[in-house]
Amino acid sequence: MRRPKGIKTRKAVAKRFKVTATGKVLRSRAGKRHLLSSKNAKRRRNLGTAKTVDKTDMRRIIENLPFSH
Repeated sequence: MRRPKGIKTRKAVAKRFKVTATGKVLRSRAGKRHLLSSKNAKRRRNLGTAKTVDKTDMRRIIENLPFSH
C-alpha cells in the first residue's frame, strides 16, 4: 500500500520542543541526565523548568512541526 503524500512532522523535533498557545516554543534544559549529586538543589530545580527557545531558532523549529500551530 502506498504512503499518502503530504507534509510530515519531524518526530525528533516533536519530542524535544513544545509550542504554547501563544506561539512560543519551549525546550528542556541540558544537564539533568547524570552527575546530579555534584550539582546543588537550586541548580537541579532550575534544570527541571522549561525555557523558551531563542527567536533566531524559532522559525526552523516551527517549520519541522507543521501541525503544532
